[in-house]
Amino acid sequence: MRITVLGTGYLGATHAACMAEMGYEVLGMDTDPEKISALSAGTPPFYEPGLERLVRRHLKSGRLRFTSSYGEIEKFAGGALTVHFLCVGTPEKKTDRAADLHFLEEAIHRLAPTLRGPGLVVGKSTVPVGTAERLAVSLNRRAPAGARVELAWNPEFLREGFAIGDTLSPARLVFGVSSPRAESLLREVYRIPLARGVPLVVTDLPTAELVKVSANAFLATKISFINAMAEVCEATGADVTHLARALAHDPRIGEQYLLPGLGFGGGCLPKDLRAFQFRAGELGVGHTLGFLREVDAINLRRRRRMVDLTRERCGGSFRGKRVAVWGAAFKPGSDDIRDSPALSVAASIQLQGAEVTVYDPKAADNACKNFPNLNYANSAVEAATGADVLLHLTEWREFQELDPAVVGAVVATRQVIDGRNTLDAQRWSAAGWAYYALGRPPADDRDRSALSVPTSPDS
Repeated sequence: MRITVLGTGYLGATHAACMAEMGYEVLGMDTDPEKISALSAGTPPFYEPGLERLVRRHLKSGRLRFTSSYGEIEKFAGGALTVHFLCVGTPEKKTDRAADLHFLEEAIHRLAPTLRGPGLVVGKSTVPVGTAERLAVSLNRRAPAGARVELAWNPEFLREGFAIGDTLSPARLVFGVSSPRAESLLREVYRIPLARGVPLVVTDLPTAELVKVSANAFLATKISFINAMAEVCEATGADVTHLARALAHDPRIGEQYLLPGLGFGGGCLPKDLRAFQFRAGELGVGHTLGFLREVDAINLRRRRRMVDLTRERCGGSFRGKRVAVWGAAFKPGSDDIRDSPALSVAASIQLQGAEVTVYDPKAADNACKNFPNLNYANSAVEAATGADVLLHLTEWREFQELDPAVVGAVVATRQVIDGRNTLDAQRWSAAGWAYYALGRPPADDRDRSALSVPTSPDS
């Protein structure tokens, strides 16, 4: 069996390298020549812990290579049984909140003519329910092999920063199939994790499509719920981190994603949440998912609240003020700035007249390309130099480990707003800082011990 992976972005490059690690001969294909050139040189065009090492290992082993040619896929497959994974992006449309499927449709359109023998095409992209059945018809009509080529759906559940482990040892596998043959082939592809006891759900195509968007909608709801409670805490003087800790001890609720702060971003949760609502409307059940509009609204309100709180700490106006921002990536362990809450806040403050300096250990280059009007520093201390207020907006461990006394020696005013509730409030207060956070009373009003739950992962 051979494996091809169409689309070598975050999902596809990771999947291709991990399939090679499982022992398959793998061809990754993308229409972006710069991406293919970088991967062929062993340098992924984005940061994911451990991925560069894995890509280089299997370029050297000969089990992994990359191409920008669909014609190469046919040559690569030869007469061997081949499984083709679709890992292309499904971004949010600019005209409405629906998922943009034209990359996926183009991939099927161009892949199908190369399929002259039996094979399996497997979708991993996140799509609106009903997409797979429509694509299966198109595939059978266009492929020379006709009905001997089947379509299955195998949704991905990767968390940026943990993607390799999530691929090699996933929490679960979901196979959406239309025949025992397709199920058998997927069981063969994933024989190693299945042998380790990874749970498997075998279902139909529509259910498999719904699993990913349902999971993301639930996780987004959980994050927005605790941030809604943060709004209540701000109105009452309660402490949302203590509230979250108490809720987390309830086994029916649990601690994961119960993390009060600036909210979620990235390339998955926000756009999947909106596309799910749009699709529900198309199906005539939009009212059923109406609550997701408020989930989205709560999330965006956290960003505005952070801007407002920062303005308060600047005396009511940003004019002539210097603001330091720690963090640009939407989450730690990644250089992904898509829908980054940190950059949304930084840009809003800059537009209102402040001089904003940003530092991020991995995402600064991407941020600079997309937000060139912001200032950028080479270290956290450099970013803080001369600042009237310091914002902690992406919870990199580096920031949690910094000595607040060292940082305090370079700022103009020792004011920090912890947008992620992960700094040690007592430690910062003891170093002479005025410590503020979303959903918490001022540091000197009560015990400000930090919430001891894991950093929030993304899908």
